[in-house]
Amino acid sequence: MLNLHGMPIAPSTYYARRAQGFVSAADYHDACMANRLYDLWVANRRVYGAEKLWIAALGAGIPVGRDQVARLMGVLGIEGVRRGKHKTVTTASDPKAVRHPDLIKRDWGAPTRPDQWWVADF
Repeated sequence: MLNLHGMPIAPSTYYARRAQGFVSAADYHDACMANRLYDLWVANRRVYGAEKLWIAALGAGIPVGRDQVARLMGVLGIEGVRRGKHKTVTTASDPKAVRHPDLIKRDWGAPTRPDQWWVADF
């Protein structure tokens, strides 16, 4: 920026300042926001995903965008609970049970006469 106004800056000045470990305002803001979002996530039993955490943050008066919440959750390594599909098991198969015989010997070609094969699976 100062170069635009005619003030030369040596590259060593930049690297010397960088070696001191300065933090930009954006990085500082992200760190503070991540801390507030983490506290809110813990207060909600660690189950909220990005969408619900964003709504909770707005409700708590934290001005933050939805995509920013998702990005900061990724930085923090937190995620919401995933609920999968429930699968109802109606039978328990017995692998030791006797299988029905294969009466057509796996010959699935075209039958040679009408009503030769009647196949059903229940």
